[in-house]
Amino acid sequence: MRFLNTSPLYLFFFDDNIKYTRCHPEQHGEQMKHVHYSEVDLEHPQEAGVKNIKVRWLISKKDGAQNFAMRLFEIKPGGNSPLHQHEWEHEVFILEGGGFVKDQTAEQPLQPGDALFIKPMEWHQIINRGSTTLKFLCLIPYQK
Repeated sequence: MRFLNTSPLYLFFFDDNIKYTRCHPEQHGEQMKHVHYSEVDLEHPQEAGVKNIKVRWLISKKDGAQNFAMRLFEIKPGGNSPLHQHEWEHEVFILEGGGFVKDQTAEQPLQPGDALFIKPMEWHQIINRGSTTLKFLCLIPYQK
């Protein structure tokens, strides 16, 4: 086992299997969340204009995350998010499949490995016109 100190408040330990455990000086034994994505419930977003989309809230406030949420979206062929805007930024990383990201005037293709930064109040829509499921991570801040 090797020792890595990356913060004055937390000590991180890891072994050759790359399993991580977090120990706070006053909370010995507390472990960070470690879960396979398939163990997280697949939910149907309720926003208007959503078509053939499911989401997994991988990390959220219920896990103790106070600043950001990490979500995994799955858009089936023919599906899309609504063309929308909101007051917060978000970051997107394409994992599988292909699709398009669209604003009010143009669209650009998406492929695995692509990263997007969507600014606050920027119009955007993600579309899957392919034959396989489009999967991507989307991180959003919690509004304060």
